Amino acid sequence: MASHLYAQIVAGIDDTSRTFIETPTGRRISYADLFAEAGRFANTLRDLGVEVGDRVAVQVEKSPEVILLLLGCLRAGAIFLPLNTAYTPAELAYFMEDAEPALFVCDPKARDALAALATERGCKAVETLDSAGAGTLREKASAASPDFADAERGPDDLAAILYTSGTTGRSKGAMLSHENLASNARTLREYWRFTKDDVLLHALPTFHTHGLFTATNTILAAGATMLFLPKFDPDEILRLMPRATAMMGVPTFYVRLLQHPGLTREATAHMRLFVSGSAPLLAETHTAFSERTGHAILERYGMTETNMNTSNPYEGDRLPGTVGFPLPEVDLRVVDPETGAALAQGEIGMIEVRGPNVFKGYWRNPEKTAAEFREDGFFVTGDLGKVDDRGYVHIVGRGKDLVITGGYNVYPKEVETEIDLLPGVVESAVFGVAHPDFGEGVTAAVVTRPGSEVSEPAIQAALADRLARYKQPKRVIFLPELPRNTMGKVQKNVLRERYADLYAAG
Repeated sequence: MASHLYAQIVAGIDDTSRTFIETPTGRRISYADLFAEAGRFANTLRDLGVEVGDRVAVQVEKSPEVILLLLGCLRAGAIFLPLNTAYTPAELAYFMEDAEPALFVCDPKARDALAALATERGCKAVETLDSAGAGTLREKASAASPDFADAERGPDDLAAILYTSGTTGRSKGAMLSHENLASNARTLREYWRFTKDDVLLHALPTFHTHGLFTATNTILAAGATMLFLPKFDPDEILRLMPRATAMMGVPTFYVRLLQHPGLTREATAHMRLFVSGSAPLLAETHTAFSERTGHAILERYGMTETNMNTSNPYEGDRLPGTVGFPLPEVDLRVVDPETGAALAQGEIGMIEVRGPNVFKGYWRNPEKTAAEFREDGFFVTGDLGKVDDRGYVHIVGRGKDLVITGGYNVYPKEVETEIDLLPGVVESAVFGVAHPDFGEGVTAAVVTRPGSEVSEPAIQAALADRLARYKQPKRVIFLPELPRNTMGKVQKNVLRERYADLYAAG
């Protein structure tokens, strides 16, 4: 038995001369190169003392080497742990303590600042990779042999841990098995009709499940090609689009493309599929894109813990404001959030899912794992929704006030804790408000002490070094008191309604 996920996603590759990754600078990595490089990285991990089951924490800028390292981890039997590049050292310290990685890979410019943090928390080694894929890890891998006997990893063994935010407490590590990821890759390849002739525009980050697993694993499973951009740039996307057949993006991508005069029916004529996820796509964006290009964006619904759960159909109506149907092998139900009783079609309740895509639980957190799973194996997503009379799933909100901005999860409690520590602040409430670019904008309502001179810029400046940029409030509103119900609980729904148009002007 080889490494299950690696074997699954490369099983159909019959022409190793085909291009796997091409960058805007002209760098080309063939599938033959991929196999050899994955072996080199696997050997390097072994040389650095990484053993089967060890975690490899990675906080680096996007480059093809991130994908090669991921595949090396799979072959070596290590567990890949991607970390957002926006995380501050204070945030990284928590992840290091919780996951106890054997290896930490960071940007060369950050090594001096982060090496002590990592080694003090048990890391055997600290290596580097930069945005060009260069660094000490690349140097070591280049000198290693491409021949490697894959570690035996079965379907239920862990392939990755992705930290995800809730609404209270610390981030939790979602444990994803080899089969969790392999099953989703197989399903999406078939459901979205990917073949070896496809060319995907990849402008997503590689520390997030969307770009790292949904996009990359689907392309690998199809033996297709990725045009691998360092970041989303509308000019570059439109320049490369005539060579592509598909794109996976977040709503922000489509909003910004619609602002570009180059987005036309002619420019998108060669494309067969545009996919959107990670945050709600506004119906207005869906309609405007269809009118401009003739393409209906395919919106789907997934989570860090589950990969993809539902998708609008490849053939058939892609309804704006819906996330389509449950994917093959995925069971979805809507239940009463309090009792867990199944609700009738059309009624709004808690969405629960079950299937081979659903994660194994939260890393070293059996209590939270038990709380989030029903006895029959259904996972409680925390999302509120309904299923209409045609079977389309609608997401109408989140039961725990989670904010999703630009595709990233932000839990209000963490932001509120930092704001409440500031001089002159009595209390705060953080919530999400519809934002034309990011899906939701992180917004803070703050109550200050009488006579204090706390200002919006002062709060934003104070949070700059304490929280990742995407977690920082885009706006800070000052109130004499927070709205509460008769039980004293802050009514964030009132705040969301009151400030619903806060970002309407952009």
